[in-house]
Amino acid sequence: MKRSEFIKVLGLGAVGLMANGVFLRHGLAYDNDQIRKIKNWAWITTDLEISDDDWLRKFSVMRNAGIDAVLPEIFNSREAYYASQHLPVGGEWLERILTLAKKEGLEAHAWMWSMPCNIPEIYEKYPEWYIVNGNGESSVVKPAYVDYYKFLCPSREEVKEFIEKRVKELANYDELDGIHLDYIRLPDVIIAEALQPRYNVVQDREYPEFDYCYCEVCRSKFKEQTGIDPLELENPSQNEEWRQFRYDSVTSLVNDRLVPIAKRHGKKITAAVFPNWEAVRQQWMVWKLDAFLPMLYHNFYYGDMEWIETQTQKGVAALAGRAPLYTGLFVPELNPDELRQAVQASLNAYAAGVSLFHANALSEDHWRNLSEIMRLAPQE
Repeated sequence: MKRSEFIKVLGLGAVGLMANGVFLRHGLAYDNDQIRKIKNWAWITTDLEISDDDWLRKFSVMRNAGIDAVLPEIFNSREAYYASQHLPVGGEWLERILTLAKKEGLEAHAWMWSMPCNIPEIYEKYPEWYIVNGNGESSVVKPAYVDYYKFLCPSREEVKEFIEKRVKELANYDELDGIHLDYIRLPDVIIAEALQPRYNVVQDREYPEFDYCYCEVCRSKFKEQTGIDPLELENPSQNEEWRQFRYDSVTSLVNDRLVPIAKRHGKKITAAVFPNWEAVRQQWMVWKLDAFLPMLYHNFYYGDMEWIETQTQKGVAALAGRAPLYTGLFVPELNPDELRQAVQASLNAYAAGVSLFHANALSEDHWRNLSEIMRLAPQE
């Protein structure tokens, strides 16, 4: 059904929500004579204390509000929350969540931290696995911004194999719908504007203490390709070839190592990505993923609803139809009415839906508003 036909069938009084020409009803968006199936996601931070009955109630609220997929956090850089054979295990939470989510008709995608590794056994035994900044300082010894910014180097074969093991273990869960990559990047060479005062930094340019990775492996691989040691460059961070090398090191890990594992096991693979992708060496628009969830956390960038819409438009344009984009929204900085506006802004910009961080941050009024919005988009 085209949008014009839909209006005739319902009548103007029955359309309900109209956001700049986007009509919503029952999980479908109608705009410019096109129909889009809306899908919504929610990140779920690790919580082992909630009972199965309470999880079922929570999942029922989510499903009734228009959430289609949940992203339970099953590796937080320190412990795994599934029966891992190579990581410290904090509890077998994924196994519970999978069954309960399926009972409520929700997809489940395992949310894993990718590059940070704060396992003492790893950084004490393999300090060479970790990234090094432009001043020659390891992230183990001097992590940027916060202590948990102990990132692994994506150029090292041992690191690639270490991360592959995690994806392989998760891909073997039959009920799991997909694997969700978080922190699949390098540290922020320039952190979001609104966060700079929090960390007492002023970043008017790229400074070497925040610029990664200058480890021996990265430098030698780059020198093999170009004949140049990046440390001999006058301004290494601004050298286009050296910048592209860092983009490519992360891209190769995703496209050549992690995506094939997920595909072999019939799993979807997605990622949380940055709008200011250059600052984290994350050229995600060339990744071969099934979907992208850009974290458009507007308050980090002194942004508003227009900013969310503009950044969503940029992301959709960059993907050029190769994969859907689901706008990531930061709920702690959105009251219930603002959540409605942020969802509308995302859909106006042709997002395929939204992803909410995080489920526990939504109040009853948040869920009620989301439910009202989603009830308004035509049945298939």
